[in-house]
Amino acid sequence: MAPGPPALLLLSLLSLPSLPPGATGCPAACRCYSATVECGALRLRVVPPGIPPGTQTLFLQDNSIARLEPGILAPLAALRRLYLHNNSLHALEPGAFGAQSRLLELALTGNRLRGLRVGAFSGLAQLRILYLAGNQLVQLLDFTFLHLPRLQELHLQENSIELLEDQALAGLSSLALLDLSRNQLGTISREALQPLASLQVLRLTENPWRCDCALHWLGAWIKEGGQRLLSPRDKVMCAEPPRLALRSLLDVSGGSLICIPPSVHVEPLEMTAHLGEDLRVACQASGYPQPLVTWRKLAQPREGHPPAQAQPEGGARGPGGHGASDTGSGMLFLTNITLAHAGKYECEASNAGGAARVPFQLLVNLSRQQQLQLAPPPPPEPLHEAGSMAFRALGLATQTTVVAAIALLAFTALLLATLICRRRRRRKKAPGPPGEGALFVNDYSDGPCTFAQLEELRDERGHEMFVIDRSKPLFAEGPAESAEGAAPGLAQGLPLQPPAAYEIHC
Repeated sequence: MAPGPPALLLLSLLSLPSLPPGATGCPAACRCYSATVECGALRLRVVPPGIPPGTQTLFLQDNSIARLEPGILAPLAALRRLYLHNNSLHALEPGAFGAQSRLLELALTGNRLRGLRVGAFSGLAQLRILYLAGNQLVQLLDFTFLHLPRLQELHLQENSIELLEDQALAGLSSLALLDLSRNQLGTISREALQPLASLQVLRLTENPWRCDCALHWLGAWIKEGGQRLLSPRDKVMCAEPPRLALRSLLDVSGGSLICIPPSVHVEPLEMTAHLGEDLRVACQASGYPQPLVTWRKLAQPREGHPPAQAQPEGGARGPGGHGASDTGSGMLFLTNITLAHAGKYECEASNAGGAARVPFQLLVNLSRQQQLQLAPPPPPEPLHEAGSMAFRALGLATQTTVVAAIALLAFTALLLATLICRRRRRRKKAPGPPGEGALFVNDYSDGPCTFAQLEELRDERGHEMFVIDRSKPLFAEGPAESAEGAAPGLAQGLPLQPPAAYEIHC
């Protein structure tokens, strides 16, 4: 295990006059000095109460403290040094050290920390040294140390760190020493070290480095000037590929640091599942270094259905997640399939050499019974108040009667209309009284209105043509005695013809 903070400080403090345990202003079983409280190796499970607010140095090492209760350190705003190494801390809540704005040194070596949440060190604006060695850290996420602008030493050795994200060290512009030795790092990006403008010592030894195209920059950087950051013993030794194992990265030519872009295969490319079933779809990927396989759902969720999440099996990192890299076969695992799972998915395999993607279509089939169960119910009949005259408020028999009555009324109206039309036609055909509807014309050949004139007149006005039927006189010729009343002279000179009129048909 990595050595803790220097023991000389503890020995020098032991030589100072101390207050007896349980004295006023000192927690029970602890030893208190002028501005120092020493509570180490007391089998404590929590931070003891009663620590004087003016304490500047607090020793809590070699206990069994598993959690820092919220606000437990809030009264200790004067702390300059806090030693919590060799305890059982498994997590740090964001803001746990929010009141320690004067803290200069924090020792968390030898705990059980498996991850560091963003904001775990917020409030430590004056921190200079941070010990995190000997924990169980697996990865460092982006912006983990963002709130430590004056940090000068960061000790991360003897963990199990496999992944150092590109922005994990962002904000450490004053960092002079970074110890990443004895971890499980296989690669590190140029972007991860870019924020370290003041770096003077870098320790990368005893990691299983994978010497491929992703580490080409590191070898070139060390040769160009990064060697000054490494001690003669700090050599970056290759663990992979087998042909380069146990060779120093500086001894490997750039042409030997190669990557094979991934290829990906999904079979079948389309599947049909039933509601409630479980589904597994394998995505086979190959390449060097071993590709990271992820599944994601491409289709937008339909309205009223939550988006279904694709759960990769075997450690594949899902969208937005931070799981360990897959072994080359990412398994899409869906449980209790619903309609929200239907749609298009995509399997992606990526490594330092590139990325490859394959689409996958999932159809959800409904049985006849399920279709009936999922069909929307018919809209309920509207409710009507008592005495309502609305048609829907009537009973079925009443509705039938009303419809029959309406049909009978319509038939009666039609019958009446037919009778009226027939009567009108008969009236038109029946002869009217003498002189009605007749055109009287003189029978003179040079009369004012001849047959040809009448026909021409009607054509020009667009009316129907009238024809004079001279064979049907409208009035009978006058009797012989009608002429007797005439003037005797006139009767003797010219014989008078009685006036004649004829019926005109159209």
